[in-house]
Amino acid sequence: MTGRGEGRGGTERARARLVVTGRVQGVAFRAATQEEALRLGVRGWVRNRRDGAVEALAEGDRRQVEALVAWCRHGPPLARVDGVAVAWEQAAGDLGSFDIVF
Repeated sequence: MTGRGEGRGGTERARARLVVTGRVQGVAFRAATQEEALRLGVRGWVRNRRDGAVEALAEGDRRQVEALVAWCRHGPPLARVDGVAVAWEQAAGDLGSFDIVF
């Protein structure tokens, strides 16, 4: 799925599920992702996975979601990102602010 849809004012809406690998736990990746998402106006959540990766679900204006994906490719200063897998989904409009979930 492309995740394309029209939102309010004709803006293209997008939803992306990301899995970020590398040294991304214990380096404030979740908190920094939350801060960046809120700055961009993106809704969703971020969490640590048992396998050492960080997973996020982000929805909003396509340009803002793409900006968050680009930011996740380097992350905060102490992180070392080895890869970001992105799966685009249909925007659903069912996400709250942008939370850190456990």
